[in-house]
Amino acid sequence: MAFFGLFSKEKKESLDKGLEKTKQSFLSKLARTIVGKSKVDEEVLDNLEEVLITSDVGVDTTLKIIKRIEARVSRDKVLGTNELNTILKEEIAALLEENNSTNQGSFEVEKQDGQPYVIMVVGVNGVGKTTTIGKLAHQFKSSGKKVVLGAADTFRAAAVDQLIIWSERVGVPIVQQGMGADPASVAFDTLQSAKSQDADVVIIDTAGRLHNKINLMTELSKIKRVMEKVIPGAPHEILLVLDGSTGQNAFEQAKQFSLATDINALAITKLDGTAKGGVVIGISDQMKIPVKYIGVGEGINDLQLFNKTEFVDSLFS
Repeated sequence: MAFFGLFSKEKKESLDKGLEKTKQSFLSKLARTIVGKSKVDEEVLDNLEEVLITSDVGVDTTLKIIKRIEARVSRDKVLGTNELNTILKEEIAALLEENNSTNQGSFEVEKQDGQPYVIMVVGVNGVGKTTTIGKLAHQFKSSGKKVVLGAADTFRAAAVDQLIIWSERVGVPIVQQGMGADPASVAFDTLQSAKSQDADVVIIDTAGRLHNKINLMTELSKIKRVMEKVIPGAPHEILLVLDGSTGQNAFEQAKQFSLATDINALAITKLDGTAKGGVVIGISDQMKIPVKYIGVGEGINDLQLFNKTEFVDSLFS
């Protein structure tokens, strides 16, 4: 429970509220699968499989969950449908516990060999990338870190302007060269500036190219090479932002971006406005990349560290 820290009640309420649409949709579908049934049988399991798939959990993860429940039915012989909610919660939690979706620690990132911790943020336009950067900057600053932003999404004037607004709102410095500038040059200047200011964290925005564009890999590779010249090992974190409201499309984007660059963290946004929050379970299970952050509201504090236990508890509460 250390994840929620001092503000556990506030964070829990925010998570519950953010997942409300997903929870209501999922539980109502689940209730319909057991109408007139007293025990978990083949028909209930078939219906449950449909519920999980239509809740954007994903086919592969759904089949894993069904297989686990079938094993319990076989072992325990008779399982009542009144137990299905609890069983499902336990098996999903256990599945996520067994894979790489470890709970992340905190927003208290540390310098690397005395150098700023560098985060490069990627993702297609419209997923909430710039907003996520702003909220991340707020969280890091609130935990006592000195943060510098870099506006390397230079293909849209609105992207630079939006990040400037966030830098002013949060009260952190930003390095920007305006629309049309070389993104790698912006990244270079940002890291140089961060070093001179003895910053703790650098967050670099990048262009929200469509995930199937071939030049994405080339551009991101160039930015990475330039940053590493300034700070060896940078970027330390490549964060892919995904829009949870797009359901399985978010999962496809995650797969495509992971082929284009070395993603090592995921943020799933806009969960408060959708009934497709089940995609978090599928992505957590299927990807070899941990979900680190989830967006559960529009407030500046509504970007939370993903905690699989709390997520599953909230979904089934």
